Amino acid sequence: MKPFLKWVGGKQRLLPELVKHLPDDFAKRRYIEPFVGGGALFFHLALDSARSPLIADANPHLIRCYRAVARDVEGVIKRLRILASYYDEHGYHQVRNWWNAAATSVEDEEGGAAAAAAAFIYLNKTCFNGLWRVNKQGKFNVPMGDYKDPKILDEELLREASVALRHTTIVEESFYRSLARSEPENFFYLDPPYAPTSATADFTSYTKGGFTLKDQEQLAKHYRALDSWGCKLMISNSDAPLIWKLYHGFNFHEVSRSGTISSKGSARGRVPELIITNY
Repeated sequence: MKPFLKWVGGKQRLLPELVKHLPDDFAKRRYIEPFVGGGALFFHLALDSARSPLIADANPHLIRCYRAVARDVEGVIKRLRILASYYDEHGYHQVRNWWNAAATSVEDEEGGAAAAAAAFIYLNKTCFNGLWRVNKQGKFNVPMGDYKDPKILDEELLREASVALRHTTIVEESFYRSLARSEPENFFYLDPPYAPTSATADFTSYTKGGFTLKDQEQLAKHYRALDSWGCKLMISNSDAPLIWKLYHGFNFHEVSRSGTISSKGSARGRVPELIITNY
């Protein structure tokens, strides 16, 4: 199954490598993903309820969208069908303005969660490169993308995602709290905002406050603690000197994917990345 959202740093292109590097006893372990984002690996694995999967993210709007799709996918589809019917620049700005003014406040009203999820998906499919970025006031400020006919509504995919999400624990929380679930039988896939490899590569403002150097250091400390407690761990990150230093002693797998952030197609070459495992 594919993700129904585009997401900066999404792992769709890296799936073969991720699957190849899963632990041998993966089938016996509970799946936990603290930085779920677009959930490429989670949806691809199609985990059943017996595995008690858990996905989490610090982005509250992303998590509420997943919950709405799990609980009321037909309501989301109904509202998204309306939004998709008038895709143009005026419609984009109308939806973005409504989102910034009212989306959070209506989520607790009847049908409000489905309406907010539909707007979230619409903006995700129509904004520049699917980038979810907020300003210091927490307002979504990404411009409209240059698409002729974006697939805003994929009913079949949303219904498939709803089935996968219904038997999944979906939580809005920091990675600190997710990593406290330290039972030895757990498998953690960690896909944090990447450590920048240059001064212009810092795409971390998915949530107000971003992801800092201190966060990268704390994540590495938690990784080592979970390793000592018997958990199986796999993390993706950039091929940066900082990451080699923070995870020294673990198993490094050097991989690459095609870049997707640059506005210039010629700049979207192969991007080196790391998959680091404790097994």
